[in-house]
Amino acid sequence: MAANVTTRQNNDIARVLNPNTAMDAVTLHVGDLELMSSYYANALALEPVEERANGRHVHRVLGRGAIPMVRLISTPDLPAVDRREAGLFHTAFLFEDRQSLAATVHRAAQDSRSRFVGSSDHLVSEAFYFTDPEGNGIELYIDRPRSQWSYAPGGELRMATEYLDPNAFLREHLDQATVDAAPRLPGKVGHVHLQVGDIDRARDFYVDTLGFETTVGSYPGALFASAGGYHHHVAMNTWNSRGVGPRASRLGLGDVAVTVPAREDLDSLIVRLKNKGTGFADNGRSVSVKDPWDTQVTISLPDTGVEDLLKA
Repeated sequence: MAANVTTRQNNDIARVLNPNTAMDAVTLHVGDLELMSSYYANALALEPVEERANGRHVHRVLGRGAIPMVRLISTPDLPAVDRREAGLFHTAFLFEDRQSLAATVHRAAQDSRSRFVGSSDHLVSEAFYFTDPEGNGIELYIDRPRSQWSYAPGGELRMATEYLDPNAFLREHLDQATVDAAPRLPGKVGHVHLQVGDIDRARDFYVDTLGFETTVGSYPGALFASAGGYHHHVAMNTWNSRGVGPRASRLGLGDVAVTVPAREDLDSLIVRLKNKGTGFADNGRSVSVKDPWDTQVTISLPDTGVEDLLKA
């Protein structure tokens, strides 16, 4: 009996990502590196973490403390973002409490280069949406405690899009001391939301191949998936991009970064990729693969820096 339980556990581990999987800094190809660097520094209170030159392309990483949150690659020769193509819907930056979120929302709203898109209560989280100067979507959010999440019969997580009054939120939670302290307060990439051409193909790649687990599959035109029971580390939708093919080479999303705890997690991933006949690159510390729309996903070990990723 014990042997059967062990076999079942090993099969589960091989089928899905480690529960301690997390998201890492999203890579954006940018046309104006200084403009975009100053925007993320001012609007989101991010500070330089790391910088490397790769030929004529500069890779600049910004974040909170030592936590990378966005990697900007100077590629001024590329055409602008097209929001109808596959690629980035938004990068979602997660903060620890309402005061820290309010401080960042305030900073983003005060920056004239931001475009405020809206705010929503998703039952599992509270979120505010902006667009950066080159057309990349941004979500700023906090999570509600997991003890407050609820599930439908059958186990699907309940998520919704309900109105969240931004002015009321700021009146209640904003204070100047937190605004001033924002660069020193924790933040990280909580999830990445993608535009894809087809939800079934997205499920085959992100769930059946990479190993994320579906958390919400009934939301119209979208799929939400995670590791370890989180509400979602990745989401895919067809709201602007239904039926599109592979991405053109453009500004915008360059890489979706995922971190797993150990090399054995990468080895299990490689088995799944080979079983699906999916091509990949393995540099020892990270495995890079492209989804059906040529969006690159890189799964890495912790503390993998720019220099390691340049070897991929």
